[in-house]
Amino acid sequence: MSGIHPFHRLAPFIQEYIYKKRWDTLKEAQVGACRVLFDSPNHLLIASGTASGKTEAAFFPALTELYERPSASVGILYIGPLKALINDQFERLNDMLREAGIPVCHWHGDVSQAEKAKLLKRPSGVLQITPESLEGLLMNKPNAIPALFHDLRYVVIDEVHAFMGADRGIQVLSQLARVERMAGCQPRRIGLSATLGDYDAACEWLGAGTPHAVEAVAPRSGRKLRLNVEHFSFPAAHDEEQTEHAANARKAYYDYIYDHTRLKKALIFTNSRSDAELTTLELRRVAARRQERDVFHVHHGSISAMLREEAEAALRVGRGPAVAAATVTLELGIDLGELERVVQLGAPYSCSSFVQRLGRSGRRGDAVSEMLFTIPEEEDEEAQLPARMPWTLLRAIAVIELYVRDKWIEPLALRKKPIGLLYHQTMSILKGMGEATPAELAREVLTLPPFRNFDAEEYKLFLRYLLQTDHVQRTEEGTLLIGLTGEKLVNHFRFYAVFKDDEEHAVYNGSEELGSITTVPPPGYCFSLAGKLWKVVEVDAKHRAVYVKPARGKVDTLWLGAGGDVHTSVMAKMRDILADHEIYPYLAPGAVKRLERARRLARESGLLRQCVIPAGGDSYFILPWVGTKPFRTLERILKHRLAERLALRSIVPMEPYYMVVSGHADAPALLDQLRAELNNGTDLMNLLGPEEAPYLGKYDEFVAPELVRKAFAVDGLELFPVEW
Repeated sequence: MSGIHPFHRLAPFIQEYIYKKRWDTLKEAQVGACRVLFDSPNHLLIASGTASGKTEAAFFPALTELYERPSASVGILYIGPLKALINDQFERLNDMLREAGIPVCHWHGDVSQAEKAKLLKRPSGVLQITPESLEGLLMNKPNAIPALFHDLRYVVIDEVHAFMGADRGIQVLSQLARVERMAGCQPRRIGLSATLGDYDAACEWLGAGTPHAVEAVAPRSGRKLRLNVEHFSFPAAHDEEQTEHAANARKAYYDYIYDHTRLKKALIFTNSRSDAELTTLELRRVAARRQERDVFHVHHGSISAMLREEAEAALRVGRGPAVAAATVTLELGIDLGELERVVQLGAPYSCSSFVQRLGRSGRRGDAVSEMLFTIPEEEDEEAQLPARMPWTLLRAIAVIELYVRDKWIEPLALRKKPIGLLYHQTMSILKGMGEATPAELAREVLTLPPFRNFDAEEYKLFLRYLLQTDHVQRTEEGTLLIGLTGEKLVNHFRFYAVFKDDEEHAVYNGSEELGSITTVPPPGYCFSLAGKLWKVVEVDAKHRAVYVKPARGKVDTLWLGAGGDVHTSVMAKMRDILADHEIYPYLAPGAVKRLERARRLARESGLLRQCVIPAGGDSYFILPWVGTKPFRTLERILKHRLAERLALRSIVPMEPYYMVVSGHADAPALLDQLRAELNNGTDLMNLLGPEEAPYLGKYDEFVAPELVRKAFAVDGLELFPVEW
């Protein structure tokens, strides 16, 4: 059979689907996937660019098996990171399977109980689900798991990079092990990603806890790129004239974005919900001022499902033009059709994010992937030296250079002591079991792949603390039950999610839900949501609702949030760019001028020659050129190891670029002490205050402080070799 062309091995309905789509040939990823799934028992990782046919590569051979040998339960379990992605894939699969008699069911918060009941009654075909809904199934319907999955053949994990190294990835690996154990099945795993650098680490993650090898299918991308980076300076407004200059500069900035998107189908990526809102609001104002059509939408996690779907539909099926300002919610693989341009406001924090966003455009045929960076910068010539560096411009160039020239993407960083997830999975498993002896619970939890680094003594300490805090209770027979404190958490729908989600208030204009906000202003105040301005009419604290009416006035930010982590390789590349003389071909004139000024300042100030620089008086700048995690470690070394020894009175971090240190130490002494601490392998536990137990995740607060401290030292800090 292996000599037959893969096309002829596919089920007839799939062949018919390919004919209807008028595809001339199977794509490289699809041929590779057929080879692995038809001719080996191995798991499969498909690492291929956007619009390269990854989804079909996974499903064509898997569905062929279900067609030829129907499953007696759900045969394919598809796990996606977003409800919107699942809805998108649900439509695509339904289209393909209409003639095949293979049912497709999707299961998440927006799906009706009737559809879920139908699946539980007759489990078969394909089930598409989020990790949160799968957690709910495992916890609340454990007795249904064997019937649902006893003949499960394949698990497809979409956007695998969105899970790996994150708490949700630990949750997914735990869930897969639990499904296999409870249902007695051994499905093959298929991971899909457009954004992977380290295939070996991804393969190890995908196959964790299983006996089979993982094969990677990774066709080389021949996609053409068109990149452009422009810089916009907003001068500091110290007087009336400067205030006018700043206002004109901001107008020019939004006019530029407007002129480069208004006639296209385009996505504008921002790094925060607030920026997405403000940008949409300003672009609508430009349209109104010019008396032109408003084609602008906004898309982020706090917008109502209806408004998000409107934005997606305008981009995917409308004739255009249509423009959406979005956060990470449109970074993942929802098919938005033939987008002509992607605009990035500022710079992504990682190469991984850059590649994912770049892949949103040029998804059809020989189209070019086009990405336009607009870098705004608040410039103040009177600011301290490092604050006069264009850090965002440097980061934009660094991620482009690392990926386009070196094909580098951030490596996978797996948590060694995921203490919050240990709590979450312990409580989830205990809820599903009803009750268990400590030994039974330890066996169920500690044999899950993510928790292999916890020993029996640590788990005893962990359980003792849960008993003390009433998250768990012990019966007279010695078995464990969920306690009253634990029940309040476990029985709330928010427990299904392991990512941090702020408590939000729903916002209504009349009966229409607009979205939600985390910070609630009093009646009479204005804020922006869904790209429009609203005035608060009433706040219903009991039902967590805010009622508004349309308004004109000031804009406010109503979400909490922080920037992303930056890798040391990105920081090192930024330093190299400052030290270099190369003019990159994708830089527009404004960006070239700003880079030249930054390079001149770096040369004249000695900023690249040493990492500790006098800042005037008894203060110094420290520029370590390392990523977020080692930067925070360096900050802790200064605070917990050197502050008293060197009589430092103040340490102010501007993460991850530089910090300002004040005290009586001179530069050589400060540098020597830092080198000694880093090179002598400081015990990371010594970098925490005596009562300090910092949280890395949503559920860490419920764990014994002693274990939280240990987990933070292992996973939250990182020593680095000194090169300065």
